[in-house]
Amino acid sequence: MSKSRNGENPRSVALVGPQGSGKSTLFDALMEATGATVKRPADPRNRPATTTIRVGHCSFLDEAWSILDCPGSIEFAHEVHAALAMVDIAIVVCEPDPARATTIAPLLRALSGELVPHIVLINKIDTFDGSVADVIASLQAYAGSPLVLRQMPITESGRIGGYVDLMSERAYRYRKGQASELIRIPESMAAEEAAERGRLVETLADRDDALLEKVLEDIRPTPEELYLDMRKDLLAGAVIEVMLGAGEATHGVRRLWKALRHETPTTAETCDRKGIDADGPPLAQIFRTEYAGHTGKLSYARIWRGEIKDGVTLGGTRLGGIYHFVNGELSKSPACVAGDVVALGRLDGVATGATVSPGAVPEQLPFPPAPTPVYALAVTTTDRKDDVRLSDALRKMAEEDPSLTVTQDHETGETVMHGQGEMHLLNAIEHMAKNYNLKMTTRRPSIAYRETIKAPVHEHGRLKRQTGGHGQFADVKINLAPRERGAGFLFVDKVVGGAVPRNFIPVVGEAAEDAAKKGPFGYPVVDISVTLVDGGFHAVDSSDMAFRTATQIAMREGLAKADPVLLEPIDRVTISVPNDLTPRAQRLLTGRRGQILGFGEREGWPGWDDVEALVPEAELHDLIIDLRSQTQGLGTYRRQFDHLAETKAPAKV
Repeated sequence: MSKSRNGENPRSVALVGPQGSGKSTLFDALMEATGATVKRPADPRNRPATTTIRVGHCSFLDEAWSILDCPGSIEFAHEVHAALAMVDIAIVVCEPDPARATTIAPLLRALSGELVPHIVLINKIDTFDGSVADVIASLQAYAGSPLVLRQMPITESGRIGGYVDLMSERAYRYRKGQASELIRIPESMAAEEAAERGRLVETLADRDDALLEKVLEDIRPTPEELYLDMRKDLLAGAVIEVMLGAGEATHGVRRLWKALRHETPTTAETCDRKGIDADGPPLAQIFRTEYAGHTGKLSYARIWRGEIKDGVTLGGTRLGGIYHFVNGELSKSPACVAGDVVALGRLDGVATGATVSPGAVPEQLPFPPAPTPVYALAVTTTDRKDDVRLSDALRKMAEEDPSLTVTQDHETGETVMHGQGEMHLLNAIEHMAKNYNLKMTTRRPSIAYRETIKAPVHEHGRLKRQTGGHGQFADVKINLAPRERGAGFLFVDKVVGGAVPRNFIPVVGEAAEDAAKKGPFGYPVVDISVTLVDGGFHAVDSSDMAFRTATQIAMREGLAKADPVLLEPIDRVTISVPNDLTPRAQRLLTGRRGQILGFGEREGWPGWDDVEALVPEAELHDLIIDLRSQTQGLGTYRRQFDHLAETKAPAKV
């Protein structure tokens, strides 16, 4: 792939939308409409869910394009945001169901916030028997700009069988697998079509004085004038164009292509929107990393300016191949140009999000941050000999997916994967099993319980052993007392008269702190003070080891007598949901021993609430699963540790 034949650089479009909206089917239809070969599943209902960005390259009317098919599940939303940071325009694919409008609310907000030009495509229109106006009204509640209906549906025998293009005032009848047939506008629709076109013109005239003057003087604007206004307003984020289609039946696909061809920004316009200097050495940004078998590491990149040739040095590494995706297969190219979306081979050491150039170290462009984890699983191999391979696989997985993080809990010894939900982590585990031949087991991560004491005690620890030659002798008397929560461990020396020599006192303090790492219940003991008040020694038989052992004896027996209690971590949790779902979020929290602190409108999110609560960490493992099931997949939460509290629930110890 290189420059388009008309001299413009390649352009790119991302297909985004909720799971089940038909993005992947639309991707296939768009590719097929350009003559590309696509392997469609025999039954679209058996199509596996998209979990990573799928890239396709094609040419429509001699212009080069990259299409990015993005995952629909919120658990893979970071892939979506990464794609949106790279493309010239987005198509928001939604179902023709007003009740499902809320599912695209986060997408519409993200697009408006990043100023990405976008078109809404109401998909599966051939199965719809309701009102398109109702769908648009539902979507408008979440859109940052006015939605402008570009195509008015034609209903035949109770089903939508075509449309009227309100800008060109031409009518078309859908034909499955073929271009739509040009027909006359039905006479029964004439008045309704004129009214709908009038609304479109008035919306565009709000930002165009010349067009407004024509409206006021009742002068009919030409289609060419409307096309120019629509493009200008779309690029400025002032309007959102709404089109109709059905990807599976290929209805409206060619008309969508023509809209993309006319209204998609050029690479230069996108660079201007993103504040990227058009002058300078070649510049590329990595937005996805993949380890792809025999090809090794692939770094998916958008080329922002200049030409990059195979074999140059990028990010301190010699480039090992440039690949386009032709008919679903990797195809090696000698070079890529501004506007291209390509896979770059073997850029070891170059991370996802990095900006690279063949010259000096370039300016680093912004990249979407990884979202906060909301679900975790502890993983182990079924064969300990595979532990090293597991570590390498997890490193590569985390490099491929910035929304996946891996931690090593030194207290429990667990390797813990953190991600965006159950599907996200299970997909990663399945990927490692398939690509790295690893057999693994998963379990719920352990909770970091703690212990403390409620009563002060005095304890005596004595060690006296005679083993021939030098013996072992040490005597310590300590006071154990509780401290306020969060105060930590404190050792106090109150020995007088040399009962314990000064050189042994630090040993007693260290031994007491070590002994507190495992209390009567098997967890670390916190928020206590240990005061050394008296003791005894032998001039020959006393040693560091003896005093350490005596202290441990005193601590073990004293902690058991000091009314020990188990503490559990309590997190401050903030759930974000549409405000009509706030009561569900509150019930969900109280059902998990949560203490509601309050709720209010989420800042910058009209129609959404933040609900705050204090919730035991033990109740949060599968919170995201229940939350999403009760909020159409929209709810999310963030949390941070708040304090330790006596547990009211039995803990497995």
